[in-house]
Amino acid sequence: MQDILGQAIADYQAGQRRTRLWILPSYGPREQMPVRVYFRSPSEMSELEHIALGACTGHILDAGAGAGSHALYLQQQGRKVTALDISPLNCAVMKERGVTDVRKGDLLKWKGRRFDTVLLLMNGIGITGSIQGLKEFLSTASNLLKPGGQLLFDSSDIAYLYEKNPAPGRRYYGEVDYQYSYRGQTSGLFSWLYIDSKRLRKIARATGWHCDELYREESGQYLMRLTR
Repeated sequence: MQDILGQAIADYQAGQRRTRLWILPSYGPREQMPVRVYFRSPSEMSELEHIALGACTGHILDAGAGAGSHALYLQQQGRKVTALDISPLNCAVMKERGVTDVRKGDLLKWKGRRFDTVLLLMNGIGITGSIQGLKEFLSTASNLLKPGGQLLFDSSDIAYLYEKNPAPGRRYYGEVDYQYSYRGQTSGLFSWLYIDSKRLRKIARATGWHCDELYREESGQYLMRLTR
């Protein structure tokens, strides 16, 4: 089972909901990941999510779309949306749930059409994996957008995680490694990035982007819009 998250999402869609999905982070003990979160209804979505969805314009690319909840909401609002995910199982679930335009692919390797909005919710910018990965992504991300287009994503400052745990060695503390564990199998390590807004702004300016913070939660999670 290589696509562990995709399998958990597919099983949930099929009604198999007893097995637990775990994430194994580099910063501490394992944590249960409720698969239900990928299937939440609009009424269950956060204020940050609703602000992000409301800020979408034109043809939208929902990148890392998972089970397609955001894409479905946008579609039901009459918006033009393409849902992109690297997992074939996730893509199959989205089609079954009614998402009309589903593409299997890797955002970091996307060579197709351009969009007015690229949406990366649930800390989707974390796919860049590291500070260097973020710099590389932002250096070329304008190729994903039509003139006047925007990147919309949320992230957070996770410095609080290291109040009781040792901070990582020489790398940025928001660069973390994860594994998934499900049905007795564990994935390989993958890297994920949580970026504080001050550092994000600095990197964005250096790569030619303008930042607008659209919302900030009390927890420190924020929603950012990047434009050229």
